[in-house]
Formats: sequence, C-alpha cells, structure tokens
Amino acid sequence: MKMFDRKFGESLIQNLPKEPAVYLFKSDTGQVLYVGKAKNIRSRLRQYRNASRRKVHRKMQKLVRESSKLEVRLKDTEQEALLVENALIRELKPPYNVDGSYSFLYPAIGLGGHSRQVLLGFSTNTDGWKDLNLQWYGVFRSRTQARSAFDSLIYLLGIAGHMERATHLPAHTRMQGSRLTGFRRIAPDVVNCLHRFLSGDDAEMLIPMITRLLEKPRARRDASVVQQHLRMLRSFHRSHLAPLRSALKAAGYGVPFIPQEDRDALFIATSQR
Repeated sequence: MKMFDRKFGESLIQNLPKEPAVYLFKSDTGQVLYVGKAKNIRSRLRQYRNASRRKVHRKMQKLVRESSKLEVRLKDTEQEALLVENALIRELKPPYNVDGSYSFLYPAIGLGGHSRQVLLGFSTNTDGWKDLNLQWYGVFRSRTQARSAFDSLIYLLGIAGHMERATHLPAHTRMQGSRLTGFRRIAPDVVNCLHRFLSGDDAEMLIPMITRLLEKPRARRDASVVQQHLRMLRSFHRSHLAPLRSALKAAGYGVPFIPQEDRDALFIATSQR
C-alpha cells in the first residue's frame, strides 16, 4: 500500500510498477471520494496527472483538485483488482462512483401464479414478496432496460390474456419503485415458455406467445407496436438474460437469480475465465 499527496509528480509515478492496482482518492478528512482500478497503475495515474481541460477529462481534474491523498493498493492480477474495487465501492459508496455503488438500482423480474392468475413482478426487494411465491430472474444492472422489458411483457400479456384489476391481486407489500401485475386466461404453455425465456434460454421461447397473439384482433390491428415490444424483449435477452445465464452456469448456480450484493462480483469472476 502506498500513500501520496494529491500533487503526485512524475518522479513518484515513475517509481510505481506497471502492475494492476486499486486506487482511492481521499479528502483531507479521510473520506474516500473515488475508487478505481487500473491494469497498469503507472499509466493510469499519468492520465490523471496529464488530464486536459477537455470535457472527457473533467472528472479526473476535479478528483485531483478536491482530494488530498491518494492511496494505491497493488494487486497480483487485474481480476483481483476488479474484485477489490467492487467490494470497496459497495462498502464505502464513494460520491464519485455511481455504477455498483447502490444495490437498490439492481432490479429483478418475478413470474408466478396465484389461484388462476399469472403474476408478473418488478422489484429491487424480492424478500418483501416472499408470500407471493414468485420465481425471480436477475438481478439486472440496468434498471431502465429491465423496466422496459417488464413493460413490454405487460403489454403483450395484456393482449394474450386479460389484465387483472389491482383490487383483485393478492395482498402484497407496497414498495416504492416496485410493481405487481396480474393476468387471467394465460395459457400454461405461454407461462412455461416465459419462464424459460426469462431464465436466459433461447429468445425464440417467445414463439408460443406470438402464436397466441396472432389469434387476437387487437394484435393484428396493432402489429407494428407488438413488433416493437418483441424487439425490445429480444434485445433484453441478448444483452442481459443470456449473459446472466452464462455467468450463473459458469459459477455453478442452480437458479436464475443472484442477490444484488453478489451480482457484480459474479460477472467479474466469470468474465476472466
């Protein structure tokens, strides 16, 4: 571990090895402002030292200006540096780190049944809905894309079946940012294929739903909108569902869900194999 004054010069940088490392910018009170990792710590710190006035370098300039100390922790491998960086960001929640700092940004999609209803849930607090007996899929790093996929499923299921009134849904905990929707008259084969689709199986698991939709006058009338939602789901499968399935399988998980606090570490570990 090495500590530098914020005005680290070229001579200090030159004395560092060209090795992986985690670095922490700190305030004069010791608060960690930012945690980063570098494959080559000497090269990375030189980027901070030589940051220009260009927009892309403004964050670097601000960190150097506002920090008083810089801590460098050398690591044996880049993977080790990634894992340490991820753990420190989650533990310390530095104000200049956004990605990975807050687990509540990572949502999951739940699918299950209650009586004759098919339930679809969206939440970052899956423990709050244990009584609903939903199968959860996720968690997903992009809340925006996960919510768009959830909305597309609601739209398509609303055509394939009948959306349930909120007053007819089972009792559940109301949570900010979470949603629960119910449907009636959804064929079992559609539900089974949705489970396989959300687990990251072949994106064409949507075909039974498409077949059902083709029987509906509304789907034929709004064919362009239906196609937009199907494209959204295929894109979500390609960028989120399939990669999560691969990472979980590589790590030996037997379920299509990983807790928020473990998600980033899973992808870091499996991406290096």
